[in-house]
Amino acid sequence: MLYQSPLTAKFHRAFTLTSSERQALDAVRIRIVAIGANQNLVREGDQPSRCIMVLAGLASTSKVTGDGKRQVTAYHVPGDMPDLLSLHLDLLDSDVRTVSACSVGFIDHSAIRLLCERHPRLAANLWRTTLVDASIFREWVVNVGKRQALGRVAHLLCEIMLRMEDAGLASDQTCAFAVTQADLGEATGLSAVHINRTLKSLREKRLTSLVNGQLTIHDWEGLAFLAEFRHDYLHSARTNKTAEFMSMH
Repeated sequence: MLYQSPLTAKFHRAFTLTSSERQALDAVRIRIVAIGANQNLVREGDQPSRCIMVLAGLASTSKVTGDGKRQVTAYHVPGDMPDLLSLHLDLLDSDVRTVSACSVGFIDHSAIRLLCERHPRLAANLWRTTLVDASIFREWVVNVGKRQALGRVAHLLCEIMLRMEDAGLASDQTCAFAVTQADLGEATGLSAVHINRTLKSLREKRLTSLVNGQLTIHDWEGLAFLAEFRHDYLHSARTNKTAEFMSMH
């Protein structure tokens, strides 16, 4: 089997690559590292010279208040590049951490800049990636700020399932989602006790279950209705098809 770098696979999922684009992507050096759960990949205030690509596992972007409370502002699934903005912003304004054990790739800024200079379509796709990240962030603001606990957690679970489907990492409405109740609390602004009650309620309603790091959605339409979930903000043609398919089953 011919070698295909993780970076090539990421772009190939977005559009059909030319031979020169594929060769350029395969030539990019990626330093792959296995990192345990709950480890900082980059910290607020860092000035990195490389970008991170999540290859396996789950990571998050977060900020910490003065009294030590953490607010997760995004989850990152395999294929995501959570600190791509560091290519143009000198100073990071948030932490990127592993949630579960992860495999991550480090790619030098210089290599990405060279790709962008020589291959405009790749540059445009990276720009689009940051715009989609911003769209997801806006939805998270609404979710944490305005939805009640049940809808808030349901919305997050809907999003994770579709994004994992989009990455080719879900089947039969089941995917890996190795989070603790404390992790979910940091992502939704709810206490661990409230998260426990909310997950129990979703389970009793036979909408979804989260057991041993595996998320299963039993009733997509019911969960999406409860969450007021519209997948448009993910801006993925593949996600659109997945959501339509899940609604019919």
